[in-house]
Amino acid sequence: MPTRLHRYYGAGYLYFITTSCYQRRPLLTSPHDRDLFLEILEQVRRRFHFVVVGYVVMPEHVHLLLSEAQRDNPSVVMAALKQSFARRLLQNLRSRADQCDLWSTPLQRGHIWQPRFYDFVVFTEKKRIEKLRYMHRNAVKRGLVLEPQQWAWSSFRHYATGERGPVLVDEFQRAKLRVRKIA
Repeated sequence: MPTRLHRYYGAGYLYFITTSCYQRRPLLTSPHDRDLFLEILEQVRRRFHFVVVGYVVMPEHVHLLLSEAQRDNPSVVMAALKQSFARRLLQNLRSRADQCDLWSTPLQRGHIWQPRFYDFVVFTEKKRIEKLRYMHRNAVKRGLVLEPQQWAWSSFRHYATGERGPVLVDEFQRAKLRVRKIA
């Protein structure tokens, strides 16, 4: 496996990002912890000035569809998001240490996330829709809910009903998305 993968930013595209909990453990099973992740995502969105086009928080991973940030690149944004969330989650879990014996070893070492994240450049409207559908159907496919609108930790309800969630989903600002013409 390569040790130094290169990411290329600056074209103004959207990025479909997947990041997993440490060893794919379900560290986001608690509704409170998923709410905390979304709270931190909104704080990071404001700090770095990027558009969240879609998201879903699953028990052991997260999918995000983001624009490039005005203040930095997606790698820096993800580092800030993962570090901020890990600090807050570890503080919360350590304060209720008797309840988290199941995950004590990774948590004692401070491991919440896998070190890297997966990103995919979304440069067409077709791919944007495909990635949003994939994210919004994730909880249904996994058997966590029967319908996408039942999963409170995704952007589905924004698209289905216009409901404002804990994270500002602003697809109208995605005008910077460049659609590449395929010959």
